[in-house]
Amino acid sequence: MAAMDLFGRRWALRILWELRAGPLGARALLAHCEGLSSSVLYQRLRELTSSGIIAPSVDGYELTRLGAALSHALQPLDEWAIIWAQAQAQAQAQEQDDQNPAEA
Repeated sequence: MAAMDLFGRRWALRILWELRAGPLGARALLAHCEGLSSSVLYQRLRELTSSGIIAPSVDGYELTRLGAALSHALQPLDEWAIIWAQAQAQAQAQEQDDQNPAEA
């Protein structure tokens, strides 16, 4: 459950997702995560570092081997999220069509 507590914290998974392609510095992470405050970012970076999921690097922060394995585990969730977003968009469009039927 400790892992679920860590990953359930706001921005934790997003930070990991952004690091999947390679190291990023704090400024780049803030730019990629619109709405993320620097104080929350640094708190999550400390937590993820102390858990062994990310590590400081010359380019900022990067996934460790353990973090890379987690990144691979997140890929199916991303694929599901795309399907879910498409279904939500279709449901919203259908709802709008139902509320505004075309005049004959």
